[in-house]
Amino acid sequence: MKASKLAYKPVRLALGAASGMVAGAAFKQAWKVIEGEGDTPEATDEGRTWKQVLLAAAIQGAIFAVVKASVDRSGAVAVRRLTGTWPG
Repeated sequence: MKASKLAYKPVRLALGAASGMVAGAAFKQAWKVIEGEGDTPEATDEGRTWKQVLLAAAIQGAIFAVVKASVDRSGAVAVRRLTGTWPG
């Protein structure tokens, strides 16, 4: 395994945790705009409709995927700038 890949692993873990928090906050804000409610539906919320639960899941998944890809890509670019090699 390349040294740049090995050195990038702890950075990637930290970035992953941070991106999860950012994505969670972004989803909560997006849900407030979409539904006008503060709390997001869980799959087991009896008082929520299928439409609400599935819409929330789809939006949450999309936001998490975009944030994760953005953070991963930015981290890899930063490592290349610092080390001259791509960590992936």
